[in-house]
Amino acid sequence: MKPYSLRLVALVAAVLLTSACSSLNPFSSSAAKPAKLVDFTPSAQLASAWRANIGDAGPYRFQPAVWSDAVYAAGHDGEVARFEGGRQVWRTDTDTDLSAGVGTDGRLAVVAATDGAVIALDAATGSERWRAEVGAEVLAPPAVSLEFVIVRASDNRLIALDARDGSRRWVYQRNNPPLALRSFASVVIEGPVVLAGFPGGKLAVINLANGGAITELNVAVPRGSTELERVADIAGAPVVGRREVCAVAYQGRAACFDTSNGNAIWARDFSSSVGMDRDARFAMITDDRDAVQALDAYSGASVWKQDALARRQVSRPLIVGDHVVVGDVEGYVHLLNRETGAFAARDRAGSEAIAADPVPFGRGFVVQDMDGDITAYEVR
Repeated sequence: MKPYSLRLVALVAAVLLTSACSSLNPFSSSAAKPAKLVDFTPSAQLASAWRANIGDAGPYRFQPAVWSDAVYAAGHDGEVARFEGGRQVWRTDTDTDLSAGVGTDGRLAVVAATDGAVIALDAATGSERWRAEVGAEVLAPPAVSLEFVIVRASDNRLIALDARDGSRRWVYQRNNPPLALRSFASVVIEGPVVLAGFPGGKLAVINLANGGAITELNVAVPRGSTELERVADIAGAPVVGRREVCAVAYQGRAACFDTSNGNAIWARDFSSSVGMDRDARFAMITDDRDAVQALDAYSGASVWKQDALARRQVSRPLIVGDHVVVGDVEGYVHLLNRETGAFAARDRAGSEAIAADPVPFGRGFVVQDMDGDITAYEVR
């Protein structure tokens, strides 16, 4: 059995043997039913611009990627497609089962296969550019730039490939604690650096050119007497503002740092297994009780809390203009008022869970559920 499988089995076994606080754990086997949807008077409209299907996700999560007017999507059975205005521009069969995708920079559309291959397609035509073996399971969408494709292995190694031909450029690896969440979170390429969250509450800043560590920011410090209690992994991709980078950890804290000097702007105790978003006014977090919470972006002070979606396995939040979007386990998309947290609109995008992050798209966003249904929405 591979090392990443052993680590996952150990974590799941520990969780299933632990009765206390099982409702707080993303691997909990609790059979508690999702909260019933509350009635409300809509104050906005979720208009479906178009829908498509790319095939189910299997045991993985597939997140659509947006570049200009194009949406790229992939499914577990190996198909990758580009859509514009709901019209399928191309669809390619990669002839292998996929585990992650899609990452794009408008030139390449990159996915990962279950056999450890990373596959780069021409974003304009769908033809294969190159295929590279990384020898590891990849769960997160690759990050793509002009020169590099960065993939995150499930053992938390970062592997940089040359965007031209897939040749390996560098590998970043750090020591990991005995237990860690199975992370589907991607990394962020921001100018000359890569930002990546790791187990143990660390947010690493890495030189894109050579993979050298620049600094590590302490989002959370593991606490507790057992390895399970000390799981404090960064959840979701880091969020980058004009001068800030923010992240949240499971069983840890949410924190924002000044990118000029690495100093903490604010930090407060929090726990999330899906992540956060941020704009100029608010930091939005879905916590491990499925409550969506708004914090002041510059002080971390609580502004509002929407807790009517308990046990609905709520996705990472996405700020869209004056609203906040989340998906849930039954395929519903919920639109919340950004200022108050009140429900503004709701629509059912599909019959299966929306586990991947909603992605901004034009004046709205796009979601992909576990059955491979893709829906592009406009917020009115």
